[in-house]
Amino acid sequence: EVQLVESGGGLVQPGGSLRLSCVASGFTFSSYAMSWVRQAPGKGLEWVSDIYSFGGSPTYADSVKGRFTISRDNAKNTLYLQMNSLKPEDTAVYYCAKYRDRLTTPSSQGTQVTVSS
Repeated sequence: EVQLVESGGGLVQPGGSLRLSCVASGFTFSSYAMSWVRQAPGKGLEWVSDIYSFGGSPTYADSVKGRFTISRDNAKNTLYLQMNSLKPEDTAVYYCAKYRDRLTTPSSQGTQVTVSS
């Protein structure tokens, strides 16, 4: 059974930083490109970032480019999202997903990020 468990969210002031983690199980993590997506209150799912299975060629939404960094540790079956210079508009529930599932409704619980003073 595929399981994705996100963590690392919280309440942070504008300009602050957070590092999200996603621990994967139930599939060969190192064989899959992975993504981060987010859903703000009252809004639809928004793609944030992708990374290839080998860790190269990350891509980012324009809204987070230059502020967020995606990475992975295949030995630990873990995906990361380093978020710097956070803005109130980054407030959302953040989910990780296999790349091919990035536009579908997440089945994991996600991690809440709230950016507010």
